[in-house]
Amino acid sequence: MYTKAEQRFIRVNLISIILTLMVILAGGIVRSTGSGMGCPDWPKCFDQYIPPTHVSQLPPDYQEKFVAKRLQKNERFANFLESVGRVELADALRHDKSIAEPEPFNAAKTWTEYVNRLCGVALGISLIFTAIYSAVYRKKAPRLFILSILNIFFVGYQGWLGSIVVSTNLTQWVITVHMLLAVLILGVVIYTYHYAKYLNTPDTVIMYKVSWLKWFLFFTLAVNIFQIVMGTEVREEIDMIAKELAYNFKNTWVAKLGENFLYHRDLAIFLSVCCVIVYKMVVDRFNGKAAPLRFAKTMIYILMVQVLSGVVLSYLSLPPVAQVIHLLFSMILFGIQYYLFLLVYRAQTYAAKNI
Repeated sequence: MYTKAEQRFIRVNLISIILTLMVILAGGIVRSTGSGMGCPDWPKCFDQYIPPTHVSQLPPDYQEKFVAKRLQKNERFANFLESVGRVELADALRHDKSIAEPEPFNAAKTWTEYVNRLCGVALGISLIFTAIYSAVYRKKAPRLFILSILNIFFVGYQGWLGSIVVSTNLTQWVITVHMLLAVLILGVVIYTYHYAKYLNTPDTVIMYKVSWLKWFLFFTLAVNIFQIVMGTEVREEIDMIAKELAYNFKNTWVAKLGENFLYHRDLAIFLSVCCVIVYKMVVDRFNGKAAPLRFAKTMIYILMVQVLSGVVLSYLSLPPVAQVIHLLFSMILFGIQYYLFLLVYRAQTYAAKNI
């Protein structure tokens, strides 16, 4: 049984999970439509809280103005990189000529990026309420309170990093860090939701040993995170190829990809095999309506969509819809795997002391 305060925390935490995935979805749409520079400044958009709908609403020198601001912000960021020993990255940032190129106004791209930012604001507000409601666990389960507070800082840092993504004109390594931080934020809200939901529930006891399943699930989860990083790097490589070809000859982009694409493809096959093995191990150990069994089945369904969208991307010249689906379902797959791991981690073998 949960108290009303605990029920409130669990509900808001679940909303935070959904909003996190919505932010990832919105980010995928921004990326696939090339709307990342739709707003050249941050947190405002063209120095306005409500972005313009036509270029006539902007001053005639808006391009020069926002390029100058961007260069100033990048210089501060380059100084920060130097202070932490990343001199080469700072030098590369200073000499990236694409950063000084003004972005022409496009109302559709501007509002796509603006909606993405609104989703981020909604997530931030939800996480603030999650942290407030987590106060009920300060003594009973302090880790819930601490993690909920920390996640606000993670999202704040993610917002700042988003401004760097904009000011550096979508610099590749910054986008990779941006994605990894999204994985971390999603992981925290899933963990706090699971922990709160099962805090008053005794551990599951089954007749079979689960230690190997726990370790293999952890390994599969690590492979999936690495796969997400590889996928982000492949997407960054596609961006570079697209720029080199002036966004023409889209049907040749995949063929021009290097080893990262091959590693990403082969790792996808390996990850698929791992997921099938996990599913078989869960089926062998859990029966009926057990939660691990339901999530293992869901994992396979999500995996099928993920693999299919990857095939579509490879052979049908990267259609935007497939790009969005591929990104979103990669994160949903991570979330399902992680929740499955947390469920299995709670399972204990019957009479384990006598074995």
